[in-house]
Amino acid sequence: MNFKIRGHHLDITPPLHQYVVDKLSRVVRHFDQVIDVTVLLSVDNQKEKDRRQYAEVNVRVKGKDIFVQAHHQDLYAAIDELTDKLDRSVVRHKDRLQNHGRVIPKHSVALTAEAPE
Repeated sequence: MNFKIRGHHLDITPPLHQYVVDKLSRVVRHFDQVIDVTVLLSVDNQKEKDRRQYAEVNVRVKGKDIFVQAHHQDLYAAIDELTDKLDRSVVRHKDRLQNHGRVIPKHSVALTAEAPE
């Protein structure tokens, strides 16, 4: 798995790098076919009182690219929100792959539950 972290208007310190790696490692726990992970951390400095911290991730998995973004006033909170969103997206993608589009119709379940006497 290739892992890249970039910063825009922000220096990526070793503790910040390690925090992102630790948080995003749980994605591999759910789905082991991750090819590439690219993280962009940025700070928007348009208004000093409304500083926004942005975290974006693009994950290439087998069959799809998953893009998730989050923003918050605290960068670590934005990373936490990002990992929660990414975790849900990866689990949903994995479920879709495992189901292969097969859905059991509701009426067939009701018919099998009722046995004729």
